[in-house]
Amino acid sequence: MSSAREMRLRIRSVGNISQVTRALEAVSASKVRKAQSAVTASRDYAKRVAKVLGRIGEFSQGTNHPLLAPRDNVDKVGLLLISSDRGLAGPYNMNVTRAALDFAHDKLDVLRWVTVGQKGRDLAYIRGANIVGDFSSFRSSPSFTEVSPISRMLIDDYLNGVVDEVYVAYTDYVNTLRQNTQVIRIMPMTTIGDNQNEDEETSLDLQSNQIGYTYEPEPDQLLDEMLPRFIQVQVYQAVLESLASEHSARMVAMRNATDNANELSAALRLAYNKARQLSITSDLLDIAGGAEALQQAS
Repeated sequence: MSSAREMRLRIRSVGNISQVTRALEAVSASKVRKAQSAVTASRDYAKRVAKVLGRIGEFSQGTNHPLLAPRDNVDKVGLLLISSDRGLAGPYNMNVTRAALDFAHDKLDVLRWVTVGQKGRDLAYIRGANIVGDFSSFRSSPSFTEVSPISRMLIDDYLNGVVDEVYVAYTDYVNTLRQNTQVIRIMPMTTIGDNQNEDEETSLDLQSNQIGYTYEPEPDQLLDEMLPRFIQVQVYQAVLESLASEHSARMVAMRNATDNANELSAALRLAYNKARQLSITSDLLDIAGGAEALQQAS
């Protein structure tokens, strides 16, 4: 059994850890609220842009726009992995990296990785990923301008024929306790009418608006301007979703760590008190035994 001094040191150490985890939980809770507001505000914009793109696509079915037309042969694939720069976020980084590595299982030789976040970059590098771009050390709430270089790099690689498809692996924020890892294709793009996973509201909206539109300028010119912008919005939305998921995962992890530290501290205090009581009882018995021996000797 550990000595009383060792147990006191352990109790003090666990108490210090609980203070740190409680502080990290409070910081993450503050960041979660900001990240939730940013995600909520950008989701509506992304959905509206997707609807407009779908309508334009309905009237430009014959277009051969490079961002819409699939390649006949897929020789190289680009993959954007979005993780975090810091740990202490539970299984957040491992889950999104595992999803990306599972996607790359049978195509690791043809993948060109672009990473956001040091944790995912390090995990992918250990597994032999061909990392051609790295974007790390973003602030807690990056702006659209700060994220734009990521999407511009992906678009340039696709338009220049460096890659034939582009995917993004990120964590979709659902609520504080639930985040879903996803790997979705962003290039070549599909219009809403071709996407079978759109919700019923979007489908009904398209069906109820089957009327003619006059575009100024022509749809192809609009696509030249809108498609790159929409890809930038998709990447920015994925970054915001991942940030909200990261802060939520860290807040929950730190809350669990604080609870575990409190339980461990209570168990250690109980063991310390029992050991102290046993020591006092043993000393009292020794004193009583000595006194009895002195009486018998006299």
